[in-house]
Amino acid sequence: MRCIITYIYQQVGGGSDLNTILSILLYMVFFLYFFTDLPQKTQFMRYERGVASRLAVVESLVRESINKVRSYLSKLGIKNIDKMIDTSLENYFVIEPVSIEPIDIIKRLDHMITNNENKFKKDIESLSPGLNRHVLNNIAVSLAIASALYTIYKILRHYYLLGKKYENWVLLMQLYLLMPQLVKELIPYVKAIDGVSRGIPIGDSAGPLVAYKISLLSPRIDIDEDTVYSVVDIDGRKVYVVKAKGPGSTVGKPGKAVAKIAEMLNYKVSRIITVDAALKLEGEQTGTVAEGSGAAIGDPGPEKIEIERIAVKCNAPLDAVIIKMGADEAIKPMSKEIADGVEKAYQKVLEIIRTRTNPGDTIIVAGIGNSVGVY
Repeated sequence: MRCIITYIYQQVGGGSDLNTILSILLYMVFFLYFFTDLPQKTQFMRYERGVASRLAVVESLVRESINKVRSYLSKLGIKNIDKMIDTSLENYFVIEPVSIEPIDIIKRLDHMITNNENKFKKDIESLSPGLNRHVLNNIAVSLAIASALYTIYKILRHYYLLGKKYENWVLLMQLYLLMPQLVKELIPYVKAIDGVSRGIPIGDSAGPLVAYKISLLSPRIDIDEDTVYSVVDIDGRKVYVVKAKGPGSTVGKPGKAVAKIAEMLNYKVSRIITVDAALKLEGEQTGTVAEGSGAAIGDPGPEKIEIERIAVKCNAPLDAVIIKMGADEAIKPMSKEIADGVEKAYQKVLEIIRTRTNPGDTIIVAGIGNSVGVY
């Protein structure tokens, strides 16, 4: 380029016609920009390097999560650790049922999810015999977190290689803009493994913790897989408190538990109250408690619809009490703000029971969420 400029400079008679030189350069830039693919090539190189560097960060997060799981399993004295991790990373997925024919779609989805979970837990149990149920649940959740991170990494890598293969700079640009936010959202998942492996309550344990504050040390009665209930008296009301079976890391089957209790009571239920963690909007304060109507539960559908159907069958009002938090806070060890929100939610549930029901009524309270660290 410098030789071309020198040649042009000589042709126009030294420095006597600088405007001509600038005009020629402007035309050259115009030609290169609009009549060649040089701009696209430049953008492609820029975005390709940016995505590659961020993809390397995601890969390092996956390795870190796997190393934490491996360390946790090693402390438990489990053999065949590599086999357990490799199997968990690659072999468990659920194919959604056919939705074009919606009849029984919830039952079909529930069947597939349950089968996949049972297979996953049985495989873990076969590779680590002798451990109690709570530890096995903690192992399962730790492996599930590492598997989720690995799956996200594979998807990102797929689109990166696809964009690179076909020199699709638009696809790479989309990844380039998306990945900084995505990396920030993935980092807490790596840290979540520490809390789960140590049995520390996390943000999503807010619902079960409210249930614990209501039932305290009342006997826990098994009602469904990894799900228990207790019966307590609150100002003359008989309250059935449902939660996942702690202190292991599990969310249980609260919907099925509520359905079984309602059937056991001949559907004579005056009110159903669900308590769960909920994602806050940007600008909202962590630990804020809100009350509404409906089933506060964030499952794919089978558990939530069970609660909704039972509420209709019992003709019982369905209250929802939520504790707001960020997505990262939901999976990290519980903060003081969320713990304060749990106390407020507990008081809100007591208020609902005392002001909207009568002595002699039967009420079901379901504390939805992960019961890690919560009895």
